Amino acid sequence: MDKKEMQKQYIKKIKELNQNKRLKYTILTFGCQLNENDSEKLCGMLEEMGYQKTDNQKEADIALFNTCCVRENAEDRLFGKLGELKKLKEQKGIIIAIGGCMMQEKHITDKIKESYPFVDILFGTHTLHKFPEDLYKSLKEKKKIEDIIDIDGEIHEGLPIKRESNIKASVTIMNGCNNFCSYCIVPYVRGRERSRNPKDIINEVEQLAKKGYQEITLLRTKCKFIFKGRM
Repeated sequence: MDKKEMQKQYIKKIKELNQNKRLKYTILTFGCQLNENDSEKLCGMLEEMGYQKTDNQKEADIALFNTCCVRENAEDRLFGKLGELKKLKEQKGIIIAIGGCMMQEKHITDKIKESYPFVDILFGTHTLHKFPEDLYKSLKEKKKIEDIIDIDGEIHEGLPIKRESNIKASVTIMNGCNNFCSYCIVPYVRGRERSRNPKDIINEVEQLAKKGYQEITLLRTKCKFIFKGRM
């Protein structure tokens, strides 16, 4: 069984666990458009598992954070939000999952494990595609999950995606960066440059055009290109 099919099986298993429960999730995204695109994929996975999105934290059964380590005050915002969730964790056992760039920094994950031991899942930028598996293990085995790797991840096609708009859409064309500028942490948390197959990019854009999207933003780790107008 390939990696894509394996994650589909975990999505199916969680959907069976959640059948008729009407569970809900919240997601908070920090950072750039690439993070926003990643969050749309996480939302797509969650909704295929049977969860519905809510803006009311008290209603949620899962609280998901997609973090950034470039923007100012991101760490303070994250830790503040985690503090707010402690009571909900005690009251209703809400699942708390944190992913994104900040999780590639060891001092951050060490602090979370030490100061916020009630967090259930930590996953990095290279293991986002494995979120269904991590969530299933957390739910079924009732244990803490840390799924973070330092090596460069692979490009994973065909992930579910729940887009925020039906007019504008973003399409990732490349992850990572090879420049290693002295002032920038991106290559260390996103890895080396890895480009998608051009055919996969074109196919995704064509599918969006067929659905009536009028503006496509092509995303790479540091730059963006915007095409406006009906496709």
